[in-house]
Amino acid sequence: LDQRDRFLGHPGITSRKHVLMVDSSVGRQRILVAMSGGVDSSLAAALLVEEGHEVVGATMRTFCYTGEVAHSKTCCGLDGVADARIVAQQLGIQHHVFDVEEEFTRDVIDDFVTEYARGRTPNPCVRCNSHTKFRDLRERGRWLGCDGIATGHYVRIERDESGAAHLHRGRDLEKDQAYFLWALPRDLLPTLRFPVGDLHKAEVRERARELGLTTADKPESQEICFVPTGDYRDLLVGRLETSHPALEPGSIVTTSGKVVGEHQGFAGFTIGQRKGLGGGFPEAMFVTEIRPDSRTVVIGSQQELYSEEVLVRELNWLEEAPDAGAEVEVQIRHRAVAAVAAVVERNEDGVLLRFREPQKAVTAGQSGVIYAGDRVLGGGRIEG
Repeated sequence: LDQRDRFLGHPGITSRKHVLMVDSSVGRQRILVAMSGGVDSSLAAALLVEEGHEVVGATMRTFCYTGEVAHSKTCCGLDGVADARIVAQQLGIQHHVFDVEEEFTRDVIDDFVTEYARGRTPNPCVRCNSHTKFRDLRERGRWLGCDGIATGHYVRIERDESGAAHLHRGRDLEKDQAYFLWALPRDLLPTLRFPVGDLHKAEVRERARELGLTTADKPESQEICFVPTGDYRDLLVGRLETSHPALEPGSIVTTSGKVVGEHQGFAGFTIGQRKGLGGGFPEAMFVTEIRPDSRTVVIGSQQELYSEEVLVRELNWLEEAPDAGAEVEVQIRHRAVAAVAAVVERNEDGVLLRFREPQKAVTAGQSGVIYAGDRVLGGGRIEG
């Protein structure tokens, strides 16, 4: 039996009404699907099986894959591996577990620690996608003779009249994950598939229930997978020397230079933070700057938190880079703010963008993702 027949023969799947016909313009392909053990990647694999493709499931063994109870519940912990394997069995597909702990530690965890030690705020999901997940999937996919790679991300690949592939936001803007994928290798786009990108989360769960997938109602994992306690400072303490400047006491000062308190390590702060700054101020105060060289945390009013421009470096372009004077949109955080209108001031030594309206809490280390409508042009790391 082929995969689709085995899938339809599963006890939880009683009808062929949801089976999609194979797209004759694409034909049957061998596709490697990243399966985290969540509902999104489970349905992504199921939809490709329905389309008639030869699907191979892959789950990545990262730092989180340990015997600790806290780790087992994360997106890539033991529970995730087990659930991915069960779904693969339901679908009648191969399932592989790839050991990427060394690469994940080097490219994601070490970078995470280094950035906080520099007074910056990293985004580990971007690093995981660009340096570990998709890079490794491409390599393993080649080994397994696969034609393409698929994941459960809420994004879309659209092709223009020439057939060129472009990365777009997902239909469900509440779940859209394009912000995390700006660093994908551009030449990888033509081989990528995102089967749930045109669906809303509620539709994903409903279709998973209809197909009897064991992960249909599995809760989402919200925490950083390699920080099982939920407090990133625990990780920093465990991986930095106790005498590291980022963990040593320093001054809290106002933007005018007045010392108003002492902190126990600037690595515990990020731009825009309000908690942990002490009290007695006539107005609410926020972290506006971190100066690692002097171990100083600068605080100011909400008005002082706004910036008129952002400098983005370590760029990766998925489209042709916009020239100076071009009108674009830029997103400087994932959920806290939507993409906003900006003008390219210059495109050398990084991209300097001037906001049409000042933006709050521009944070070094976070991603600055540049869009034209819902199409991702590229992005980089915010320098300041």
